[in-house]
Amino acid sequence: MAARTEPARRPGRPSADTRAVPDEESILLRGLEAFAELGYDGGSARELARRLGVSHNFINDRYGSKAAFWRAVIDAALRAQLECLPQTDPSLDDAEQLRLIIAGFYRSAVDTPLIGRVLVDEFSRDTERLDYLYEQYIAPTLQLMVPSIERLVAAGRMAPIPMDVMFFAVIPPVSGMLDGPLARRLGRPDPASPEQLTATAEQLARLVVNGLLATGAEDGRGA
Repeated sequence: MAARTEPARRPGRPSADTRAVPDEESILLRGLEAFAELGYDGGSARELARRLGVSHNFINDRYGSKAAFWRAVIDAALRAQLECLPQTDPSLDDAEQLRLIIAGFYRSAVDTPLIGRVLVDEFSRDTERLDYLYEQYIAPTLQLMVPSIERLVAAGRMAPIPMDVMFFAVIPPVSGMLDGPLARRLGRPDPASPEQLTATAEQLARLVVNGLLATGAEDGRGA
């Protein structure tokens, strides 16, 4: 998509310093790169504009505020991934359904590795941004897993686990998809093919689900 120029402040010929504005996709990607590197508080509107290659008032003019721009960046990075997660399939065993959802979550991390850095920063801060992430993305992702988890617990195949423990059992293995330099030192080929990354996502998901199912077996032995 061709770049366009920002509207002139007044009628007449554009000034010599009128800037070409990148297309929306480029703007949001550069925004993600900036937030991943600087964090939300470290990226002033002026610094963000500099990295976007636009005028200093562009973010407020286009999005209304830095906070609204952050939400637009997050939506662009996460909404498509959420929509691509596997939906419930009644024909599948609940353990297999859970594995597919978790594997899909891990594969999506490969498509947007920068978002992982943003999330790590935001998860440690009690802010409206965390509220937004939880309401728009974390809770919907967890809700995909809850029905299968509840049935596995009811069947005695999994021990009851608090949701916070469940979340942090699933999230840390994402680093296995993103930490390329360390993964190479541990033997992963460079560059890893899409097939290899898919296999890694499925292996990680299987390990997580098998570990969760093992809690049911341990609970049964202790009864």
